[in-house]
Amino acid sequence: MKPGRTGGERRSRRRGLFLRRRFGDDARGVAAIEFGVLVPLLSLMVVSVTDIGLAIYRKMQVEGSSQAGVEYAIAHGFDANAISTAVAAATNSSAISASPVPIKFCGCATSSGVTSMTCGGTCPGGGMAGTYTIVSAQGSYSTIINYQIVPNSYVISTQSTARLQ
Repeated sequence: MKPGRTGGERRSRRRGLFLRRRFGDDARGVAAIEFGVLVPLLSLMVVSVTDIGLAIYRKMQVEGSSQAGVEYAIAHGFDANAISTAVAAATNSSAISASPVPIKFCGCATSSGVTSMTCGGTCPGGGMAGTYTIVSAQGSYSTIINYQIVPNSYVISTQSTARLQ
């Protein structure tokens, strides 16, 4: 016995050694604790990835709607109301609309895009100005959960331009 130790200290030390020997290698319940810690993190990751996927899908729907409006204008001619209807009907989402309304204009194709001209005018390359349409589509997306660091809703806008004549 070492000097200075009381009987209570020896018993406490023996009890600690006993508990360490008995439960020191016991791994029961460790998996439950790990599961309890990891499940919330994994769940947040799954919801976040799903949210990103749904947002990308909505963007694809809006892009497809504006392209459907341009295709309608090419096939049937320019009618702003009919093109707007085609944009809205291109997808099953009620959150997508033709906004702003489709426009028709005359212009000349250049390497940087289409420049406006008067109808019937001559382009710099010598050709006649063509008739074009711009169809815009707009849709909204709201996130599944509130992330606190990003907005809860987004407005997605796309625009397609095509030559009609």
